[in-house]
Amino acid sequence: MAKIGVMDSGCGGLSVLRELLRVLPEEQYVYFSDNAHCPYGEKSREFIIGRCRDIVDAFLAEGGQAVVIACNTATAAAIATLRAEYPRIPFVGMEPAVKPAVGGTRSGTIGVLATNSTLHSAKYIETRDRYAQGVRVVEHVGEGFVELVESLDLNSENTRTVVERSLRPLLEQGADNIVLGCTHYPFLVPVMQEIAGSDVRFIDPAPAAARQLSRVLDAYGMSTGEGPGSVELKSSGPVDSVRRLYESLREV
Repeated sequence: MAKIGVMDSGCGGLSVLRELLRVLPEEQYVYFSDNAHCPYGEKSREFIIGRCRDIVDAFLAEGGQAVVIACNTATAAAIATLRAEYPRIPFVGMEPAVKPAVGGTRSGTIGVLATNSTLHSAKYIETRDRYAQGVRVVEHVGEGFVELVESLDLNSENTRTVVERSLRPLLEQGADNIVLGCTHYPFLVPVMQEIAGSDVRFIDPAPAAARQLSRVLDAYGMSTGEGPGSVELKSSGPVDSVRRLYESLREV
């Protein structure tokens, strides 16, 4: 059994943990929500790197063997630095799912919902420019999305109003495949799908991250396929919302 640290600015990374548990249920996971400093979207790169460094150090002190950065903003800001500073530790980050969106579009227009930091990051821009040749890309910040998920307000009139405000501009420009560029956003897909209709596809990068972790563990000889598996939840602030959202995932 491998011991894997999974970190995010808050509850959003639980959407990634959900996929990790489906693909690799036998591993030991320590999930850390940095909710005392959430959201990361408007924080400086230096601040995010510092927080990631502190969290990784804490994981390693507890015997962690691999780290999943279950946050698009933190991946864009910090993963290159972390890989350089911890060369013996495998890191898995979030990759903007532009390629499958491009491959699936019928309208020739894809949408990207993400934080401001992610949309302006070199990693996202490089990925977009590499895969979106010949396809129109429209982008929008999911304004208020992180706060909705952190407060567990996932299905209310207020939720619909907030979500529609950022989603509607993409739909009006003809986007039929929409990339979810923040790990908080998958928790709002039921509301987004209701607004957009069944012809629009929302692409969650979490399954790809889970497959990548499986490949990494095999490459490092860490995955044994044995053991009952476990999940430990931690946070830099109140842990109650993290526990409640995690428990709701287990009931799905």
